[in-house]
Amino acid sequence: MTFTLGSLSRRARIVAVTSGLAAAVALAAPTAVAQPAQDTAVTKAALADASSAVRGADIAGTAWYTDAKTGKVVVTADSTVTAAELATIEKSVTDSGAKIDIKRTEGQFNKLIAGGEAIYASGGRCSLGFNVRSGSTYYALTAGHCTSIGSTWYTNSSGTASLGTRAGSSFPGNDYGLIRHSNSANADGRVYLYNGSYQDITSAANPTVGQAVKRSGSTTGVHSGTVTGLNATVNYGGGDIVSGLIQTNVCAEPGDSGGSLFAGSTALGLTSGGSGNCSSGGTTFFQPVVEALNAYGVQVF
Repeated sequence: MTFTLGSLSRRARIVAVTSGLAAAVALAAPTAVAQPAQDTAVTKAALADASSAVRGADIAGTAWYTDAKTGKVVVTADSTVTAAELATIEKSVTDSGAKIDIKRTEGQFNKLIAGGEAIYASGGRCSLGFNVRSGSTYYALTAGHCTSIGSTWYTNSSGTASLGTRAGSSFPGNDYGLIRHSNSANADGRVYLYNGSYQDITSAANPTVGQAVKRSGSTTGVHSGTVTGLNATVNYGGGDIVSGLIQTNVCAEPGDSGGSLFAGSTALGLTSGGSGNCSSGGTTFFQPVVEALNAYGVQVF
């Protein structure tokens, strides 16, 4: 994404994602012998133990979420994860009593930050997500691993056009950050579609599995896909573990970090990281936008 002060109002209003919650259905027992409530509790406990076991294995390049409908923990491993490491994960989950479904994805999970165009700090560049506000004060919402690298942000690589200063940052654990606009006139509530047009954003929500979504980012523009999982945890390595993410099959590349995930006029999430590229595809994760909005007490406009 190209980011200049002018392009804030004409290009990079990139968005954020949110997380959806899957509902579990409890079945009534036909007889006094059956114990459905206890079975459900055991299943939830086993899934929680399985998720903790995968996290405890601490294998960089893995992401996972639990599926209450199938009683499985679904693990996605990038190309850096070895067979021996997968075996370690499998054993840890088996010991918990839950089932496991392991999927492979091409490339390596990265936090998708790189040098180039978009919004800039001394430590690198990212993509702007949603422009948001609290009363008459306007902010740019982006990824926390972006705001963690610098307090002062610009809309050009030479650092002469001010975007604003960091007002909040949460990473790892979460992946959202807030930049207070130095000039509120530059805050545009739309998302640029990289075809000369814009998408108005009027609300924010949590997505659902199977939902069709789009992502806008400064490196690769706009791409489409679907939500494949919710409440995913990703281990980027080096202690950078983020939970509560939206998992999708939308592609992304370095520099797209912080960019928007949306469906129509609804903001869903902020680009956190992923693997692959927009030539061959990949797996990408998003910080739910609703969580970030609530954390900072701001809203889309």
